[in-house]
Amino acid sequence: MAHRTTIQDLAKAAGVSVSSIDRILNGRDKVRASTAAKVLAAAEELQFYALPLLRDRLQADRPRMRVGVLLQQSHRPFYRSIAEMLRSVAAESPDHVEVLIEHMDDLSPEAVAERMLALGRQVGALAVVSAQHARIAHAIEILAGEGVPTYGLISELSASCDVGYVGLDNWRVGRTAAWTVTGLCRKLGPVAILIGNHRYRCQELNEVGFRSYFREHAPEFTLLEPVQTFEDKTIARDVTEQLLTREPGLVGIYVAGGGLSGVLDAIRESGRARQVITVSNDITEHTRLGLFDNTLSMAFAHPLPQLANELIALMARDIRNPSAGRTKRVLRFDVVTPENV
Repeated sequence: MAHRTTIQDLAKAAGVSVSSIDRILNGRDKVRASTAAKVLAAAEELQFYALPLLRDRLQADRPRMRVGVLLQQSHRPFYRSIAEMLRSVAAESPDHVEVLIEHMDDLSPEAVAERMLALGRQVGALAVVSAQHARIAHAIEILAGEGVPTYGLISELSASCDVGYVGLDNWRVGRTAAWTVTGLCRKLGPVAILIGNHRYRCQELNEVGFRSYFREHAPEFTLLEPVQTFEDKTIARDVTEQLLTREPGLVGIYVAGGGLSGVLDAIRESGRARQVITVSNDITEHTRLGLFDNTLSMAFAHPLPQLANELIALMARDIRNPSAGRTKRVLRFDVVTPENV
């Protein structure tokens, strides 16, 4: 018969006494968080027969960590995907994390700063997707003074205090987008950049990286001044239609901000999908459709499971250890093409 893990085996693996395991199983004593973590980890590794009971005993005694995340509009598939992933990761977190997620419809700096302060005072750590603005920086500084650390999610934020970040190296994303456009274009010509809002540092860095690559490797192309879509698909469609009309020789478009579905609709209707190499950021159902029908050539995506795991773990760490400095966690991005979507 296979050997069944005993209490003695578990105690040895966790580095605690047999009596400690016995007290936990019988609910006679509370244990420190560090001890609970060691016992649970060892029990899972050994597939201890009373693992469900151990989880109930130990997690019931642990205070629930509460973190907050402010995302942009709920009608945008990308932010719905992030919310779902964060909830899934928090539910499985060994840190016993409760995540409060809010979607913001009003993205004005005043409204975002107000929501940051309101949600930040209900949680131990906060993450926010926001444009850079003095009001946002001020809200971060107020929360820091009250002991609540803030993380910029997707787009970096700065303030006079320590601010964390979880996202991509957006300069490198921009250079990769430029490498793609120059490699796929069959002829020289104008290349357009569409940006949602210049105050999003991620999009600004996308543009900087995009331009730097062209300066270094492909100066024979003509880079047009960036056009704002204000993260709106209707505006994005209008500006793309205008671009296609105004620039009959257009050979490439980099969509660094929102509104991609509008851009793709305009390109499809123009009949110029094979003449204009289009690349974008992140994966949604609109991105997939664009890749399926080759209206979109490539997308550069956040690895959402890793992003959610890193963010939840870092915020939980900061709640446990308030004196820890904020961390900037730069993730590798996924490259998605019509052949691997």
